[in-house]
Amino acid sequence: MTVEIRVPALGESLTTATVARWLKNSGDYVQHDETIVELETDKVSVEVTAPSAGRLEDCVAVGTEVEIGGLLGAVDETAEAPAAPEPVAAEPAPAPKAAASEPVASPARVTPPAPEAPKPVSVTPAPKLSSHEARERRVPMSRLRQTIARNLKAAQNTAAILTTFNEIDMSAAKALRAEYKDEFEKKHDGARLGFMSFFARAVVGALKDYPAINAQIEGDEIVYRDFVNLGIAVGTERGLVVPVLHDADQMSFAELERRIADYGKRARTGGLKLEELSHGTFSITNGGIFGSLLSTPILNTPQSGILGMHAIQDRPVVRDGQIVIRPMMYVALSYDHRIVDGREAVSFLVRIKQLVEDPRRLLLDL
Repeated sequence: MTVEIRVPALGESLTTATVARWLKNSGDYVQHDETIVELETDKVSVEVTAPSAGRLEDCVAVGTEVEIGGLLGAVDETAEAPAAPEPVAAEPAPAPKAAASEPVASPARVTPPAPEAPKPVSVTPAPKLSSHEARERRVPMSRLRQTIARNLKAAQNTAAILTTFNEIDMSAAKALRAEYKDEFEKKHDGARLGFMSFFARAVVGALKDYPAINAQIEGDEIVYRDFVNLGIAVGTERGLVVPVLHDADQMSFAELERRIADYGKRARTGGLKLEELSHGTFSITNGGIFGSLLSTPILNTPQSGILGMHAIQDRPVVRDGQIVIRPMMYVALSYDHRIVDGREAVSFLVRIKQLVEDPRRLLLDL
């Protein structure tokens, strides 16, 4: 009996995928539930397993776009599994012995046969390439990269994007982290206390005060939310992905840190699930981990706001009339000016500054 291999359901709003690579070749014997092919969608890679054991047949070519329920190949269940090869004991080679009466040939006494002269071959000269063309490589864009490009351009074409800036003195947050990071990690099963959780909690608090930044436009309506699904941008070799912390407003520092670390790890290995990349309401991106000092983030549509964090750098600032050195971070808020007014955007970023510069406010909900 032959069992068909079909494209599984891919999740929210996804109807097609591209055959990225086969882990087994047509004609190979596969086991039940063995991963045999990888599909690439607009958001994540999806692994498809063999529906039964047998010989793999009629594999769809790599690069083919397939729809949900579409045929990928088949498994012939009647095929017999290949027998395991029997180990063969190697026999020792006999040591050669030259007879006393037989002379042993030496290189000087062996005359090799003369090789035939090669026949002339007509070769068509290759077209000459310019010095630049000879040093170029053309690589097809992955489906994820195409989606990133399409979404970013759509954001620019749709939203009225504006960016406002501020700077944050990280002294108090750094001191708090240095004092409690070891105890925090010990108490919370290895969860490390980083700065992202400070900003995540600050965003949750600021969005309560300025709900338009957590809203979105749908047609002629504005949809406001009483929850925060916080996207955390992660750069991978395949491109940028934004896993979502659903109901981040209900999470503790420790849970935020665990989830952020887990998402980051699985984003880089392609292990995120489709539902973990959906329904975000606001995003944070941290270019500082790559050394960025300042940037203007692009909205992750249809969201109306995104916070950009940057590198912490010691800079001279004025405190109480004195020039002192402080660890400073520039922050940027890009927002959709169709729904968010400048006053709200600036006040939101000032609120973030207040909460991070005095982390006690985060703990006391002030």
